[in-house]
Amino acid sequence: MPKTTQLRTYTVRDGLLDEWVGRWRDEIAPLRLELGFAIGGAWIDRERSQFVWLISYDGPETFAERNAAYWASPERKAMNLDPDDYLVSTDDRTVEERY
Repeated sequence: MPKTTQLRTYTVRDGLLDEWVGRWRDEIAPLRLELGFAIGGAWIDRERSQFVWLISYDGPETFAERNAAYWASPERKAMNLDPDDYLVSTDDRTVEERY
C-alpha cells in the first residue's frame, strides 16, 4: 500500500488542552507507534485551543484498516479515553508531501 499521511486538527474543550496533550503524548502516541504508524510532528495552538499533528502509515494494510486495528486493540480500550470528553471537533485531512 502507498504511504498515507493525515493532518489532524483537533479543537479541544476549554481548559483541557494540556490534559489532552499529556494523554496523547503518554498513551495515544506510543500505541500508534507500536502499531506501525509514524508521527511527523505535533503542535498546539493555545489561542484556538487546538492540537495539530501529522500521522502516517506505510505498511501492508490501508491506513483505514490499520486505524481500525488501533481502535479495536485491547490497549486502546484499556485507556478508558473517550475523545468526545476532550474534543469539540476534529478535522482529518489526507495530504500529500510536495516540496
